[in-house]
Amino acid sequence: MSLLGNRVIRTEDPKFLTGRSEYVADLDVPGAAHVVFVRSVAAHANLTSIDTSEAAAMPGVIGVFTMADIEASDKVSVKPMPARVKVAEEAFQPLLAKGRVRYVGEPVVAIVAETVPQGVDAAELVMIDYDWLPAVVTMEAALEAVHLVHDAVEGNIAMTLPSRGPLDFSECETVVEATLENQRMAVAPIEARVGAADWTGDRALAWSSCQGAGPVLNGIAASWGLDEADIRVIAPDVGGGFGAKGSPNGEEILLPGLSRMVGRPVRWAETRSENMVNMVHGRGQRQMVKVGGTAAGRITHYEMHVIQDCGAYAEIGVVLPTLTMMMASGTYDIENVAYSSQSVLTNTTPIGAFRGAGRPEATAAIERAVDIFAAEVNIDSAEVRRLNLLPRFDEPHTNATGTTYDNGDYPAALEKLLAESDYAGLRAEQQRRIDSGDRKVLGVGIASYVEITAIGGPDGISEFGSLELKPDGGLIARTGSTPHGQGHVTTWAMIISDRTGVPMDQITVQFGDTDDNPGRNVTGGSRSAQIAGSAMHDSAVKLIDQAKEQAATLLEASVADVVLDPDSGQFHVAGTPARGISWEQIGAAGNDSGAGLLAVSDFVQPRSSFPFGAHCSVVEVDLDIGQVKVLRHIAVDDCGTLLNPLLADGQVHGGIASGVAQALIEEIRFDDEGTPLTSNFADYGIISSAELPSFERIEMVTPSPLNPLGAKGIGEAGTIGATPAVHNAVVDAVRHLGVRHIDMPCTAEKVWRAIQATQ
Repeated sequence: MSLLGNRVIRTEDPKFLTGRSEYVADLDVPGAAHVVFVRSVAAHANLTSIDTSEAAAMPGVIGVFTMADIEASDKVSVKPMPARVKVAEEAFQPLLAKGRVRYVGEPVVAIVAETVPQGVDAAELVMIDYDWLPAVVTMEAALEAVHLVHDAVEGNIAMTLPSRGPLDFSECETVVEATLENQRMAVAPIEARVGAADWTGDRALAWSSCQGAGPVLNGIAASWGLDEADIRVIAPDVGGGFGAKGSPNGEEILLPGLSRMVGRPVRWAETRSENMVNMVHGRGQRQMVKVGGTAAGRITHYEMHVIQDCGAYAEIGVVLPTLTMMMASGTYDIENVAYSSQSVLTNTTPIGAFRGAGRPEATAAIERAVDIFAAEVNIDSAEVRRLNLLPRFDEPHTNATGTTYDNGDYPAALEKLLAESDYAGLRAEQQRRIDSGDRKVLGVGIASYVEITAIGGPDGISEFGSLELKPDGGLIARTGSTPHGQGHVTTWAMIISDRTGVPMDQITVQFGDTDDNPGRNVTGGSRSAQIAGSAMHDSAVKLIDQAKEQAATLLEASVADVVLDPDSGQFHVAGTPARGISWEQIGAAGNDSGAGLLAVSDFVQPRSSFPFGAHCSVVEVDLDIGQVKVLRHIAVDDCGTLLNPLLADGQVHGGIASGVAQALIEEIRFDDEGTPLTSNFADYGIISSAELPSFERIEMVTPSPLNPLGAKGIGEAGTIGATPAVHNAVVDAVRHLGVRHIDMPCTAEKVWRAIQATQ
């Protein structure tokens, strides 16, 4: 019986639940000193002097280093931080600040001490003389370009995307415009950034809490001029990444060099407040949208201009508008679409990838725009979507901005959602409350979404995987994908067991060690099941073919006549199952001959896949105080073949929580001088289970034709569908009062003020 498609409990959970997991901060690194960073208190300033003499004399301090000290060292040869993106090269961030600081929290000095408290005490005595410069805090200020974040970046514009417009709206019967804020968010993984390094011998060894050991190895090699063979990176258990741990950070890359300079291993674990101001933030878009169409609800024109806040340096945030452009028209059949964007530098924490990275922003814009258009033509928002959704397609479809979707059935997802949520009943209850004068009104929000997953270049998207047969018949699976909460160990074992018949508990999944695994890809963009999972499938098929040859010898039969019964895990001659050969017998035979079986795959998927779905959120708004309560959230998510519905539920649940958080609560804020106002969970107000209902999941399966599993991505889908559904629901609740739009996050204060403005 096939395991795939069943709700198999995660086999890796017991170690997490019983404290037997091993995170970087838990590692026993004998003789390791501790690194503490002195960070900028200025958003924008020239560094006129840095005096480290008193800090260096403190008890327990082993060394105090500025960037100048590192560059002058005869023990290392440091090179510029490797580029994350291929634009705005003048704006790449150094390992430590050089000459100027550009955001509060930027690392300036590294202190190596025997203990963390000793390092913290020494940090207090580092004297930095700042020549303060005007801070460019907002996107408006960046575009005004009175002051430059980087002198070499003209107008503070790191990248522009050419306009496909402007469109001619003159023949549209109805035209609406809106400016939408997709606010900056903290990634806030449970495990903050942590690293350790030992470069005291011929090789540099580094441990990293990351989304792929390969990118960390590449960064270390480039920064310190090392050959890849002279580096080993290990990524043990990782407590969340969400995109922000996809690229190695400067502090992490610095650790091997510090180890070399002090002659002993070093380790570093940031505080939560450091994480909030220095780990890349997400989102940060302002979106100007314009929608035109007929009075009967047909949308014919959609124009979108994006201003992307990049923060102080050229991180992934610079190129996020590219992904927003790719998905700008969403699930809709809109004939005329125009898009343009500007990515601007500001004196704030850099923007990077965060759970969807550009695609949630696109969906938030088009779904909010559709609701605004529906309100203008006075047609129910569900009906407007019916009128404009692309019909089912089984062959590739190219949208108006040139993105080719694999397949989809968006109308079916919407109809499932409307039926399961009892949409008609919800609308009736909403009207009943309005008619009765109830001060707690109901809002119903819908969002239809499609997203791109497994993003790659013209040569396709690839991943390494291998499968080795042990003498006892067990299997060792090696994967280039690095799990950080998704349940890969369980899923890969399920795929392998399903194909080979070897029980899951006899399959060992290994990952995250560059000495044991040639995989060099980042694990992100919801690529794992479809790419790494298919590599596991491919390895299993190849291993079975090899095993058939061994079984044929043992059975004294032709290879062509040998088959595998995956239910029993036995090889036998077709038609005579009574005499079988087990994996253990094949493994033992290979061990005797010295010819153990090893199958290797570099699976390549030709192009990206496009999961889709529809979400409905039901909220209650207290008109007297503006408080919003989410009563229900119903999600239809189609990620192709469901390998393990239980794990898919977990991914969607986490994504919905993130979407609700953006719609209602979370927002990174700075004051006028660029000082962070949300540097801890008390000020930032991260969402908790108290603000969330039990989610209602509706499965829908449209297999992808791009890989043997038929899988698409699911890690970001919940976020993409939930954010606009909740946002639309809040505005819908108070639309009868004349409220047209409320910017996210829809806090009680914002909602109350919007209500008061209509009185």
